Amino acid sequence: MNGAHTSIPISDDPKAPLLSAADSPVHRSGSFRSTVKSIFNLKNLYVLLGPVLCAAVCRFVKLDGASGAGSRNMLAVLVWVFTWWLTEAVPMPVTSMSPLFLFPMFGIAAGDEVARTYMNDVIALVLGSFILALAVEHYNIHKRLALNVTLLFCGDPLNPPLLLLGICATTFFVSMWMHNVATAVMMMPVATGILQRFPVGSSRSAAEAKFCKAVILGVTYATPIGGMSTLTGTGVNLILVGMWKSYFPDADPISFNTWSFFALPMALLIFFVFWVVLCLMYCPRGSGPALSTHLDKTQLRRELDALGPMAFAEKMVLAVFSILIFLWMTKNITNDIPGWGALFDGRAGDGTVSVMMATLLFIIPNKKQEGEKLMDWNKCKKLPWGIILLLGAGFAIADGVNKSGLADILANALNFLEKAPYLAVAPAVCLISSLITELVTSNNATTTLVIPILIQIASTMHLHPLFLMIPGAIGAQFAFLLPTSTPSNVVGFSTGYIDIPDMIKIGLPLKIVGIAVVSILMPSLGSLVFGTNKPMQ
Repeated sequence: MNGAHTSIPISDDPKAPLLSAADSPVHRSGSFRSTVKSIFNLKNLYVLLGPVLCAAVCRFVKLDGASGAGSRNMLAVLVWVFTWWLTEAVPMPVTSMSPLFLFPMFGIAAGDEVARTYMNDVIALVLGSFILALAVEHYNIHKRLALNVTLLFCGDPLNPPLLLLGICATTFFVSMWMHNVATAVMMMPVATGILQRFPVGSSRSAAEAKFCKAVILGVTYATPIGGMSTLTGTGVNLILVGMWKSYFPDADPISFNTWSFFALPMALLIFFVFWVVLCLMYCPRGSGPALSTHLDKTQLRRELDALGPMAFAEKMVLAVFSILIFLWMTKNITNDIPGWGALFDGRAGDGTVSVMMATLLFIIPNKKQEGEKLMDWNKCKKLPWGIILLLGAGFAIADGVNKSGLADILANALNFLEKAPYLAVAPAVCLISSLITELVTSNNATTTLVIPILIQIASTMHLHPLFLMIPGAIGAQFAFLLPTSTPSNVVGFSTGYIDIPDMIKIGLPLKIVGIAVVSILMPSLGSLVFGTNKPMQ
């Protein structure tokens, strides 16, 4: 155009090809094949599967009722979202954000309404708790706690069941205040650190191999059991509380204290039976001498001494954590003793306290370096935003299922529960919820899907909604059989010390015990704490 041109260099060598290797037809053919393979792979097919199934539901599924179109669209969106969750076609956090554009597109809810479900008091509670968990991990407080408890329970001579109790109880306690995933990730290295003292491979005796399995199984399952006992221990409890507040805004909220009155005794009962079963199967009598050579108290004390005395920063993190627990437990005490929450006319939630105490970590100096605080934002880069977005998606889906009328339609699929005897309802709901989690999806997603349906069934049966909601939510946490059921199971399985038969061997009796405990406590303790013996007014 402007007189300039580019010349193509031609080699003087008569044997040189006119086209370079990169331009040759063979190379272009190979490049084309690789392009085709990169497009038509299993991952991309899963990406397409979501919208294809969604379109199929919209085209072929007909739902009765006045809200037929809206409920059908909600079902189609559910199929899309759950397909992506199950196949991991796109990253889980990205799938968790999909309601933000799918709900407005399908006429389920406005964008502003959906976005508000992603940040509420429950999400704030999780956010503050995660920041505190990162502070505990950063200052090695969890490791100091584990070594102290191990020394305390080790016994002299070594008592394997007592040591196992110490390790499991430590995990249980930590999981009460931190999310299950954070607890499993923090405590599993402590457990494997203890097991690294044992021989590996064929040189390991039968007693040593069994004890190694027991420790990993103990940490794996003590994590969800401990998480059940408090609101902050697992996302399932938070989803339950969030849905209760969303569906019944005028009812008394489920506070941290209220939940603990019911869930802590339940978790302790399950934990005790779990420890007994674990000892019977994996800690045979006479195993103490075989293990004592590898678990020397002197070595444990040496590791503890290596951590040094507690620094100012560690003490302050523990102080902030302790104050947070105290504030959670005293916000609402009893009807006669209202607690400090009454000072704010109920405007302050558990998330308010959680974020406030987490903020203090960015204000209090750590006295290590001039101007340095206990926490800074760089340390918070490990915040599990994926879990936070998953919780938000759960609240959005629950809201959509309710507003679209899909909950009414899905409730008809579980009509058989209406004919079940009163005392059989809780175990039936618990069993169904636990099986869905084992075979289909995560406990968070199961709770999100099941709770709105249970609310509708409770209304039809003229039962208190929590009489079904609580067994449904707790049952979703009884996912003990497969490594893929929950993230904490994955963490334990990934250590290589246990396999699926080990998980089934312990998980099956643990599931049965858990359902039995919930079945006994719901009509008894549940009626005292939540008033489930009478329907909602």
